[in-house]
Amino acid sequence: MKTNTMGNKVVHGHKCKPINLDPNRPIMHFKTQVFLCDGGRCKSVSRDNLADSLRELIRSMGLNNGENRIKITRTKCFGACRFKQVAQIIENTKRNGFAPNNNIWLKNVHLFDTKRWQELFLMLAENKKIDESDFEQ
Repeated sequence: MKTNTMGNKVVHGHKCKPINLDPNRPIMHFKTQVFLCDGGRCKSVSRDNLADSLRELIRSMGLNNGENRIKITRTKCFGACRFKQVAQIIENTKRNGFAPNNNIWLKNVHLFDTKRWQELFLMLAENKKIDESDFEQ
């Protein structure tokens, strides 16, 4: 049986819907959320299931739980198709206070290889300032 990132067994045919839903369980907090454009034009240049691949990478790096949790969220069109595929980084300032990488835009993320994503995720986990130009393709 398939499990979600929290280790809960999921409903057949779903990726994250738990079988046993606890409505009183608090929402899990994250340090960083990466919104990945999955709109029509961006999706057309992206490799299949990029969001799922990034979630697996985050899990393998141990950044899917705890204080440094990074969450990948698919979105529809950001309206920045000329830079397809794009991502926006949002830091949880309410939980973590000052965050040097809040509201960072990344362009052409469909060209990033695994090493590039690992570098980005480590920088986010360690609160290292990201310069958008360092991640331009």
